[in-house]
Amino acid sequence: MADQETPQIYLITPPQFELSAFSTELSQMLDNFAIACVRLRCASEAAEDIGRAADNLREVCHARDVPLVVENHGKIAALHGLDGVHLTDGARQIRYMRELLGADAIIGAFCEDSRHTGMAAGEAGADYVSFGPLAENPLSTTQPAEFDTFQWWSEVIEVPVVAEGAISLELAEQFSPATDFFAFGPELWGAENGPAAALKAYLERIQ
Repeated sequence: MADQETPQIYLITPPQFELSAFSTELSQMLDNFAIACVRLRCASEAAEDIGRAADNLREVCHARDVPLVVENHGKIAALHGLDGVHLTDGARQIRYMRELLGADAIIGAFCEDSRHTGMAAGEAGADYVSFGPLAENPLSTTQPAEFDTFQWWSEVIEVPVVAEGAISLELAEQFSPATDFFAFGPELWGAENGPAAALKAYLERIQ
């Protein structure tokens, strides 16, 4: 159950970044914190842009034994030696991605706040499901994921669960007993005091 251990930290890259500067920033984060996984999120739909970022960040992550997954682009994961894929459309593509990437690949699924979608993803073979956002988000078209969803999942379902999106310090503390991972993106990279200080503040709430 999730509440028996401190949640692990999962990083989501900004959708746009200058590759050299961000690689340095990510390296520092991985060197100073225990990070379970990194997700490459790219605003660009150009394969060459995503592939260039994938190659660079793969070297950063693999040098530190941290897996790197890419959001939605399973073929990029296969071509560039990434560890898996994070799907933003629930359970729809999981079986196809498993065939494409193999049994050892990490395949995660974002399921909004739907227990039904989460269960379908788990049954299809997802290695984890994520629910979110945790609060109202102007960029989200869905209602916030409820604490009850995480609590129920952690008590009933064995597939690991990730909390992501609009995570405040207070929400991190509240949801900590009921999630296996927190996935942080803009909460860290956009912080005024820098990502390291921001993550330290979150860790103080969830440990």
